[in-house]
Amino acid sequence: MRLPVPAETAFRYLCDPRNRPEWQSSLRSVDVPADEEPHLGQVWRDTTTVGVRPHLETTELVPFRVWAERGRWRGVTATLALHFTELPGGCRVRAEGEVDGRGLWALPAVAAGVLASGAIAADLRKAGRILADRQAP
Repeated sequence: MRLPVPAETAFRYLCDPRNRPEWQSSLRSVDVPADEEPHLGQVWRDTTTVGVRPHLETTELVPFRVWAERGRWRGVTATLALHFTELPGGCRVRAEGEVDGRGLWALPAVAAGVLASGAIAADLRKAGRILADRQAP
C-alpha cells in the first residue's frame, strides 16, 4: 500500500495503539495508558466492534522500517507485521499477517484470516487519507 507521507510519519502513526481506533474499522477502543509511547514489549487490549477483546503485544519494533504485533483471544492467535519503505513522495507499507486457531476456534480463525487481507488494506488506505489530510496546508 502506498501512502502519501514519509515512512517515519506513517510508522509513528501506525505503530501507536492509541491511534488505532481512528483508522482501524474493527475497533471501538484501545486500553493502553494515554502517555505510554510505543515500545518493544508494549501490551494493550483492543475492544472490537463485535465485542472481542484480544490482548496484544508489540513483538518487533525497528524504527521507520518494521513493526509487528501478536494478539491472542481465547483459542485464536493472530500476528501482523508492517514493513515500511521510503519512496519519492511517500512510502510503501507492506502488511503480512496470519491467524491461527485451536480446537473449536480453528474454523473461525480460517474465516478471519481470509477476511483480514481486505480489511487491512482498507484500514491502511484510511490511515493514508488521515495522514495526508493532516499534512495538507
